Amino acid sequence: MINRVVLMGRLVSDPELKTTQSGINVTTFRIAVDRSYVKAGEERQADFFDIVAWRYTADFVCKHFRKGSLIAIDGSLQSRTYQAKDGTNRYVVEVIADSASFTGERRDNSGYGQSQVPQHPAYTEQTPSFASGSVSDFEEMPADDDLPF
Repeated sequence: MINRVVLMGRLVSDPELKTTQSGINVTTFRIAVDRSYVKAGEERQADFFDIVAWRYTADFVCKHFRKGSLIAIDGSLQSRTYQAKDGTNRYVVEVIADSASFTGERRDNSGYGQSQVPQHPAYTEQTPSFASGSVSDFEEMPADDDLPF
């Protein structure tokens, strides 16, 4: 059987680390995952998924991610039922995270800032860029030349 889930989305709220009576760390959080298509004239829709992370993964998520952070989750689906306070039976499907990863998005220390490039001298120098270039920046290659590959 195969039960594998890979998701990338943004945290809806700050994750909160809890500890079970047996001393195991756990966190539950929800992520919003944008749908890949948009109907003409409508806003992009998102799906919301409940995630449960245990032990080291829970520690990692709570230490490095905040509301709005982009996160990648690899895990499996798990369903369970429980009885609510009002006596009704509830059915829940959750993603049990085997691992959580950064996505390459860089933010400031608060977790809420814009992506930043490190302030290193190599990054502050003017380097040539073809994004604002013109056709004169390139030279024509003769069609009869042998290409080296």
